[in-house]
Amino acid sequence: MVYVLSVEGNPLMPTKRHGKVRRLLKQQLAKVVKVKPFTIQLLYETTSYTQNITLGIDSGYNYIGFSAVTEKKELICGEVKLRNDISELLKERRMYRRIRRNRLR
Repeated sequence: MVYVLSVEGNPLMPTKRHGKVRRLLKQQLAKVVKVKPFTIQLLYETTSYTQNITLGIDSGYNYIGFSAVTEKKELICGEVKLRNDISELLKERRMYRRIRRNRLR
């Protein structure tokens, strides 16, 4: 997936046409703005037409799933694993702090 910006820097619809992107970069009609995620900026005037994008989020206890879709295709999807060990780390930190404070010298 290649993300596309207009001349003014406004976001346009992303594309999967890597051959066209490669030709635009070779002919210097576009420039690379970011490598991760791969984003190009067009150097010529285009229409600023974009489609409606819907963001869906499924929040769970251990995992959160997300997906961005248009009417025809899915643009991006993924899941995030939440951390469950924070309370244990805080307990361990509190234990070491108490030991340090109560130590006789």
